[in-house]
Amino acid sequence: MPGNSSSLTRLRIALTVFFALDGFIFAGWVVRIPAIKAQTGASASALGLALLGVSAGAVITMTLTGRLCRRYGNHQVTVVCAVLLSLSVALPPLTHSALTLGLVLLLFGAAYGGINVAFNSAAVELVAALRRPVMPSFHAAFSLGGMVGAGLGGLVAGVLSPTRHLLLLTLVGLLVTAAAGPALLRHEPPAPPEREVPAEGAPRRLDGRTRALVIVFGLIAGCTAYGEGALADWGALHLEQDLHASAGAAAAGYSCFALAMTVGRLSGTALLERLGRTRTVVAGGTTAAAGMLLGSLAPSFWAALLGYAITGIGLANLFPVAVERAGALAGPSGVATASTLGYGGMLLGPPAIGFMADWFTLPAALTSVAVLAAVAAVVGALVGTAARRAAGG
Repeated sequence: MPGNSSSLTRLRIALTVFFALDGFIFAGWVVRIPAIKAQTGASASALGLALLGVSAGAVITMTLTGRLCRRYGNHQVTVVCAVLLSLSVALPPLTHSALTLGLVLLLFGAAYGGINVAFNSAAVELVAALRRPVMPSFHAAFSLGGMVGAGLGGLVAGVLSPTRHLLLLTLVGLLVTAAAGPALLRHEPPAPPEREVPAEGAPRRLDGRTRALVIVFGLIAGCTAYGEGALADWGALHLEQDLHASAGAAAAGYSCFALAMTVGRLSGTALLERLGRTRTVVAGGTTAAAGMLLGSLAPSFWAALLGYAITGIGLANLFPVAVERAGALAGPSGVATASTLGYGGMLLGPPAIGFMADWFTLPAALTSVAVLAAVAAVVGALVGTAARRAAGG
């Protein structure tokens, strides 16, 4: 039965594998951005526009993916998008201009956005069935995959060309999907608790206050995704360009960030049970703001790495909490809204950082991550009590 404990455990493992694969492939791509920039001869602003393809592709496909999930199932869409993600990651090294890079990244972003909507929707269903705040554990798997992908990317950066490296990511992605996909497809989505089943399948109607809270949680997710996207797309370039690190050492920057996020998310369930959601968001946003000020403005490589790690710890649980709270308030429509606004942060981040880097400097541009993390902390403090009242009433 889809709701028994053993079945839920196996489903949780299968979903965790796909979260990890997503992080592994994405991080493998981002650590080669400096090499792709040199290959295309793009300026910082042109690269920012090209990187916009990833976020634009993701956000554009989210509504469509939600409909596909409702029609075909979250698990089926997850597997299909994993295949597309694995295939499309091999395409960026084949481009030689910012325009063609942007077009290729549009496809990559569509697959990335699709799989994120699908497996986050599946995870929210599973969290409701388990009745524990375990959403951070899935995002910990994403961060762990990112840490491994970035670490291996740093090791092979001086040995393999971007073409060969990303082709290897394609092969790994297809093999993992072939191994884990059937396990995921064999499991039906868990039935939600009876109290959450709408009468005759009708969607729950939301009052204005609840709808506004869902949007606010989406904005918190957006501030977090902005920071994650900024460090993914520009973190390594800052270390290499401004602090004169080697390609391999620069790749370690994102690896440290991903490791810190992994640690933060692995402890996220215990933290949420101990502190509650509001205090977790406030503490996380404040920590991330301080860490990113250090990471962007520090004059030395090692101090910047420390800043990246502190930022990762701070941001770790903001996105999972925001998505889970939106889902608790408004069901699947809340998840979709928060996810779309969240990945909208990634839509804004790459070009914003690129233009600010051209107008000012890249370190100055990266301080915007600290500003938005502080905004997330303030907003989380303001809406915490109202969200609890809406969820309870």
